[in-house]
Amino acid sequence: MFAAVVAGCSLTRSKPPPIQPVRGAAQEGVASWYGPGFHGNRTSSGEIYDQFDLTAAHRTLPLGTRVAVTHLSTGRTVEVRINDRGPFVDDRIIDLSYAAARQLGLVGPGTGRVRLEVLDSTDAVPLAVRYAVQVGAFADAGNAERLRRQLEPRFEEVHVSTLESGSGRYYRVRLGRFDQRDLAVSQARRAVALGLPAVVVEDGL
Repeated sequence: MFAAVVAGCSLTRSKPPPIQPVRGAAQEGVASWYGPGFHGNRTSSGEIYDQFDLTAAHRTLPLGTRVAVTHLSTGRTVEVRINDRGPFVDDRIIDLSYAAARQLGLVGPGTGRVRLEVLDSTDAVPLAVRYAVQVGAFADAGNAERLRRQLEPRFEEVHVSTLESGSGRYYRVRLGRFDQRDLAVSQARRAVALGLPAVVVEDGL
């Protein structure tokens, strides 16, 4: 009977400690993702959920906060913007969009252990404004620069954007800066036709 009680306790899911909404604050725990069943629904921020955007749900971080999410098993990192509330399972700390989960390699497994790091300080409800198309992210600057040079003859504006996080520095190759999402989507389609893993991202800086 004692063994049964101990076993039962070991299955209890505890909530991870909270994260402060300040630049550099970090949190570790389990990430999950949500996609097709929620696509087109309204999020807590009032935006319509688009599973192909790099967004996420978090319980407490202010809506509009940008966060770097690193998959602890692989070291892969993605930058997302918090625009929804959740997840509502005690041991999980973030619910990623399908696009973000795909970049981290979490779509198949469904969940994975991650580290969050706040990239901007808070109370930032301004939700992004301009868009770009991300076609690669590298830990090595040389690899990013090589891809940028390869794409320059095909696209009008190709640039490398740097992401600094607690797990390292990442170099993101991006196409253009667009005031309208539809323009970014059309460029993303061109990139996909070339076999690139294109995803539309918000690029307000």
